[in-house]
Amino acid sequence: MTTTRLPAVPPNPAPSSPAPSSRRASAPAAPGKPRRRRHLREQLSGWAMIAPATVLLLAFVFLPAILGFGLAFTNARLVSPRPIEFVGTDNFVRMFTDPTFWRSLLNVSYFALVVVPVQSGLALVMALLINKKFRGVNFFRTLYFLPVVTSIVVVSLLWLFMYRKDGLINEFLSNVSFGLIQGPDWLNDPATAMPAIIALSIWQAAGFHMIIWLAGLQSISGELYEAAQLDGASPWHQFRYVTWPGLRHTRTLILVTITIQALGLFDQVNVMTQGGPLDSTTTIIYEAVRSGFKQQETSYASAISLVFFVLVLLISAVQRYLTREKD
Repeated sequence: MTTTRLPAVPPNPAPSSPAPSSRRASAPAAPGKPRRRRHLREQLSGWAMIAPATVLLLAFVFLPAILGFGLAFTNARLVSPRPIEFVGTDNFVRMFTDPTFWRSLLNVSYFALVVVPVQSGLALVMALLINKKFRGVNFFRTLYFLPVVTSIVVVSLLWLFMYRKDGLINEFLSNVSFGLIQGPDWLNDPATAMPAIIALSIWQAAGFHMIIWLAGLQSISGELYEAAQLDGASPWHQFRYVTWPGLRHTRTLILVTITIQALGLFDQVNVMTQGGPLDSTTTIIYEAVRSGFKQQETSYASAISLVFFVLVLLISAVQRYLTREKD
């Protein structure tokens, strides 16, 4: 009897595990690395964009301010063979005992007290007039804003000729009065020199603040006016209870900007009167420029500039406090 021998079946081989290198190759990359690289690139791009402005501010604003603060306590001159010496508060004592400085402070205070309310009020009226939809409104907006884009030096020269004894203004007064009114010599009379500069300044800058008022008016919701009309509110009551409260932030901005511009009066005086007649139009900035460049007293001019900076800072802080939001 023969027996049949079955072939041996080899055992099932164990599943082979992948090589370590293949496991490492298929592992996903850490998700945080690309995000960190992208954030670093954005930061570098941002710093690169603000770098030119930062350099210009440091070179032409902060460093000159620090230098001017230091020069105010020295005897530095623009051109002098003598070395710079520390003199303490001598420049400030001289300034506060100088009648010209107090006259310039009085002049700039008078200028600001007139210009701030009149210019802001005129600009608001102009903004209310052009905040309507009618044919030709863009023409009037351009016409009102045109003096702003014109150089203040050019404007001052034009008004200088108009203010002459035989200028356009006096000719107009003489013609409309049939010779009964003979206008004064506006810029050579201490009584009329500053009012003449005030009129020029208001005419030239009112258009700029008109744009700011207009932006504030257009930010007020029209639904408030519709509700006021349904309640029977008159135009005056709409302005008093809707428009004026809605312009709270706008009027704060305008009050601060006009005040700073008024205290920094210089170009009109420099072109038209050079501080005269009899110091009736001299200002703090004009005295600083005249002392620093014409008289070459750099240290004294720095002291005047430092006092002007503190004065503007205090006035702006008081205005900001008085116009703050009250709970």
